Amino acid sequence: MHAAAALTLLALAVSPAVQAADPVKSVNADARDLNAAARAANDQARNLNGPARRAAEARAAGAAAAQGAARPVVLKTSAAKRPEAACKGTIYLTFDTGSQSQAELIADTLNRHKIKASFFLANEKTVRGDYSLDPSWSAYWKARVAEGHVIGSHTFDHIVLSGDGANGELKVKPGFGPHAGAMQSLTAKQYCEEIQRVDQRFVELTGKHLDPVWRAPAGRTSPRALAAAQACGYKHVGWSTPAGFSGDELSSAAYPNAVLLQKSLRDLRDGDIFLAHMGIWSRKDAWAPANLEPLISGLEQKGFCFATLRDHPDYTSLFTR
Repeated sequence: MHAAAALTLLALAVSPAVQAADPVKSVNADARDLNAAARAANDQARNLNGPARRAAEARAAGAAAAQGAARPVVLKTSAAKRPEAACKGTIYLTFDTGSQSQAELIADTLNRHKIKASFFLANEKTVRGDYSLDPSWSAYWKARVAEGHVIGSHTFDHIVLSGDGANGELKVKPGFGPHAGAMQSLTAKQYCEEIQRVDQRFVELTGKHLDPVWRAPAGRTSPRALAAAQACGYKHVGWSTPAGFSGDELSSAAYPNAVLLQKSLRDLRDGDIFLAHMGIWSRKDAWAPANLEPLISGLEQKGFCFATLRDHPDYTSLFTR
């Protein structure tokens, strides 16, 4: 488990169930309404097949979680389509590369909701047996660029900062590449080059440069690391703690998807940056298939819209230069 992820553990407890305070007659009426709505949703879902059916069921799950099952589920128009003035707040979805087992599902879900997000790329081993910045991923990344997502660096070999070293150097441990698992000392220039390597490969794959943002693996930074990245044109993007951590790196036995979903729907607030991965090798029950669709639908039900970091007040100036 990453050290940064541990900061979220105390926040994952689910809030106690809300106790009904209405008279019995009102409760019964509400229950009848809820049952009628549930039957209608089930009838509609039975008439659908394949991905469409699963999407409808997931949207209903998200709506129910968002409302605490206290009111009948009413599926509304996507928050991404609402006028900005109608939004009660904005959530910034971000995705880091990983095993890539959920890459297509994430892209399909975002497209279905007409949501633009932000991606941070490292050259990580994937479930296909290749690496996420191999030529075999060119079409995938070209499509994300065409859709208008923000694409940033996650360092080429997914180097995790261990700390500042002597003589202005940075101690890191790469997750991939020829030095994977071995402690290294990099100069500020070398650290910057590790961030820039992603841009160089991305241009080869897509013909486009990265956006001027990066995310440190495991979220580990230091003033020295941040300054090194800033010197070569990249501003660091973390995530909102603890609400913005999906929990997808945690054990699914200890933190099942239902608990993580309820925690996110309960705690996310306007302006939060949310982090998930495009696949985690160690998690038995993957987060995205169970949670991404209901998370988006639940947040939409609560009146939230979605945007890329291009529209985040802390980063907008980077995209207007």
